[in-house]
Amino acid sequence: MSSLTDRYLAATLGAVPAARREEIATELRASIEDMIDGKEAAGVSVAVAEREVLTELGDPAALAARYANRRLQLIGPAYYLVWERLLKLLLSFVPATVGIVVGLVAAVDGDASDAIGKGIGTAIEVAVHVAFWTTLTFAVIERTNTPLNLPEWSVDRLREERARGERQVGLADCVAAVALLALVIAYLPLQHFHSWVTDADGGNLPILDPALWSFWLPFLIAVLVGEAVVEILRYRAGGWTWPLVAVNAVLGAAFAVPVVWLLLTDRLFNPDFVARFEWLSRPDNLDTVATVAVVATIAVTLWGVFDSTVKACRR
Repeated sequence: MSSLTDRYLAATLGAVPAARREEIATELRASIEDMIDGKEAAGVSVAVAEREVLTELGDPAALAARYANRRLQLIGPAYYLVWERLLKLLLSFVPATVGIVVGLVAAVDGDASDAIGKGIGTAIEVAVHVAFWTTLTFAVIERTNTPLNLPEWSVDRLREERARGERQVGLADCVAAVALLALVIAYLPLQHFHSWVTDADGGNLPILDPALWSFWLPFLIAVLVGEAVVEILRYRAGGWTWPLVAVNAVLGAAFAVPVVWLLLTDRLFNPDFVARFEWLSRPDNLDTVATVAVVATIAVTLWGVFDSTVKACRR
């Protein structure tokens, strides 16, 4: 049977790079022998001293990680606060938004009794996905040592944030805004193949009129990509600048005007999707939905322009 030291060395060396095993083995064995000799000189028997030394060195896997410079945490302190803030921000609205949409679709589909259950279940599932993929992304960043170019905290920065308040744009805010736009961009083509609404034969039923792929849907996707670029530029600039305000207003109008026009002319929704639901297929109800959507689109667009203008003035 191998000695405790030999077994400890074997357990440690098995988790270090092969190219360094001989070097580490020589260094570690010498250190262990020196520590044992020190305890033996103090009157401790060799067997007891060996056990005490190996106990002090700790878990061989942890020691091997130190030799290999390998992290033993999923997300370390360098990225933890950014991960935590971003995760809290995404979980604050993404699961609830998706859950509400799915619940409303289920209710309109005539399954009102199960709509709440579907909405809550979907929200929980989305929350799990958000937490998993956000954590996985930061775990990869941690292990690849990808720099985020985050500013170091200082007292001067704290004073600046208190004085300037709203004009400071955090990384988490930028990522959340871009992520939300990315979800919308991704859903536009996704709903053509998987909209969570089925026809009478169980096939997928796109929510938006497939005829819009000839021009309007690609155009709207391009506008949304432009808005994502504006969010990134706003983060790099530290807040709204007048050129960004102007571009944001143009992009907002480029998105809102076609959507409002398509809603008012009954060209936005897929006719088969409208006919699928008895309540929605009634002209008065369809007009009500279109009116609400028009008002919401205009309100969101105007608020975006107003908010960016106010924040630019404050700079």
